[in-house]
Amino acid sequence: MLLVVAAAPATPATTASNLTRLVERLQDHYQATDSFTAKFVETLGSPGAPPRERSGQISYRKPGMIRWEFGAPQPETIVADGTTLFDYDPGLNQVVETPLKNAFKGHSAVAFILGVANLRRDFSVASTPSGSADGLKHLVVSPKDGGDKIELGLDIKTMNIMSLRVVDGLGNSTTVQFSSIARNVAIDGAQFKFVTPEGADIVKTAPSP
Repeated sequence: MLLVVAAAPATPATTASNLTRLVERLQDHYQATDSFTAKFVETLGSPGAPPRERSGQISYRKPGMIRWEFGAPQPETIVADGTTLFDYDPGLNQVVETPLKNAFKGHSAVAFILGVANLRRDFSVASTPSGSADGLKHLVVSPKDGGDKIELGLDIKTMNIMSLRVVDGLGNSTTVQFSSIARNVAIDGAQFKFVTPEGADIVKTAPSP
């Protein structure tokens, strides 16, 4: 006689426990990441308008050193040297300087990826209700201090975040897909030193109290 034993359905407690372990693994993964480089594609969507896309490269090194290079059709360079974030728009020939501690307010997903925020402390996390065709585990994270929810696409094998998507209250969306991620690699510190282009206007934002 063939004995068939059916697996018990996952209970809410079991699901919550699995999610807690996953969040802990993800937080530990990024705490252990001292540097990384990656390519990315950013897609911006607005209701009633065609999507806009641009691509580029990102480099990060602890503590708080970042370089985003965006290509055509809207080139942009964002550099953080550990103290100040510089956002250069070559079309306007303008540099916006922001104290790094203020730079990621309202950009919680980026803050977490770059090691500025803590997933367990700063977010509420939930699983999406169904599987995804991209083979990633999707999590919805909500900043506890308010702000837009963020959907993360996680590669369970590597624990790398491969995609993120944010939709604001007006229906505008930002989707970023990462590829060619390399962790804990040597990065020349010169990449994180910003030199203001000749003739560029400089706008300095005041630090928050």
